[in-house]
Amino acid sequence: MSTTTPCASSPPPHASALVQPEDVDLATCICVDASWYLGQPEGTGRARYAQEHIPGARFFDLDAVSDRSSDLPHMLPFNEPFEQAVGALGITPADCLVIYDQQGMFSAPRVWWTFKAFGHADVVVLDGGLPAWKRARRPTTAEPTPIKPTTYRAAFQPEMLTDFRSVYNKLVDFTSPRPDQIIDARPAARFQGKAPEPRPGLASGHVPTAVNVPFGELLDPATGGFLPADRLAARLSAAGIDLTRPVVTMCGSGVTAAVIYLALWELGKRDELALYDGSWAEWGRRKEAPVAAP
Repeated sequence: MSTTTPCASSPPPHASALVQPEDVDLATCICVDASWYLGQPEGTGRARYAQEHIPGARFFDLDAVSDRSSDLPHMLPFNEPFEQAVGALGITPADCLVIYDQQGMFSAPRVWWTFKAFGHADVVVLDGGLPAWKRARRPTTAEPTPIKPTTYRAAFQPEMLTDFRSVYNKLVDFTSPRPDQIIDARPAARFQGKAPEPRPGLASGHVPTAVNVPFGELLDPATGGFLPADRLAARLSAAGIDLTRPVVTMCGSGVTAAVIYLALWELGKRDELALYDGSWAEWGRRKEAPVAAP
């Protein structure tokens, strides 16, 4: 999947949020390495960025740029810390941004979603990430990126995320005319409660009524990028998802939930679409939270 107008200054409201390596203009776009590794030592993404990155790329630290007052992992930060962190990267609200990660399509959608949640208009994801970039024979470097700090002003979009109380209340309110459709991006074994969670102290299973769409099933194994739109639609339809109804995406800690979010965005879903930021890291430890498992 691709966009014909990558990093346009005023992208149309239903433009693709994906860009192919050959369409990225390094003279007009700022690339952002959003790499984050589940189960790896903190700092792994930054260390690999230092070894190799797209020329001019900045590194966005998903753990550092988060709500540090929360004991949940990499929760969305408040406006001011986000503005300070992004300004320190030399980014302004007017810049076109290309978000990528070193694995292909894992954590980049989370950082894309973060920028969108703070109102950044011109931001896309590199389809297939750094592996696709290298296959296209685009340049990489280990040279540090010179950065001139800027002043960044965010415009928070609260409708793009949801929290425990909202998900819980809608779940137990059987009279709601438009209940949320919850899509869980975790691997099937964890969703089914047959495999332990990577974080200690969490229940095994899933939110009642949730459906499981492991995020990898939306990706092309040959390219690491998204499947074509018709195959994305078919997979989500097979899971029973109705794009005309509200959708909440979740996963273990809110990272790969953004992969599902981005897939829905690519299918034209813009309204009544939210990411549950705390995801299973929060739900699985709340005593009052109902848990389903076969």
